[in-house]
Amino acid sequence: MNLLLGLVQQMALAAVPAVGFGMVFNVPVRVLGYCAAGGALGRGLRYLLIEGGGLPIEWSTLLAAAAVSLLGVTVAQRLRAHPKVFTVAAMIPMIPGVPLFTTLIAIAQIQQKGLSNELLSTAITQGLKAAFIVAALAVGLAVPGLLFYRRKPVV
Repeated sequence: MNLLLGLVQQMALAAVPAVGFGMVFNVPVRVLGYCAAGGALGRGLRYLLIEGGGLPIEWSTLLAAAAVSLLGVTVAQRLRAHPKVFTVAAMIPMIPGVPLFTTLIAIAQIQQKGLSNELLSTAITQGLKAAFIVAALAVGLAVPGLLFYRRKPVV
């Protein structure tokens, strides 16, 4: 029951920033629902892979971003729109805010208090985690282009 409740919570809360950033990116009003669905699907799938599947957040983010990107291409073909209209706004809820913030706080404390092993370790581990998550989002967003939109298709 906790997994289902957490999934619904993650999906509902992820739809809000996806729509907000869709509005910032001047996405047409008729497409905002697809942005919300993509954001909810991506964050929900990542949550299921982490909590239910036991995968690390980096790999879960890569798989969720690839799934959202592939579905965005499918929806874009139906609506005759560019796929980035859906997918970029849908990736925003998966940006690693907490690891980035923790990294910045650790760096600020190093500057204030001086270097310690604990602060340096926190800054490096959280910074690397955030970098890998952002890289997973970028690669996941590029998956359809890497697989299908080539002169010589891979598949």
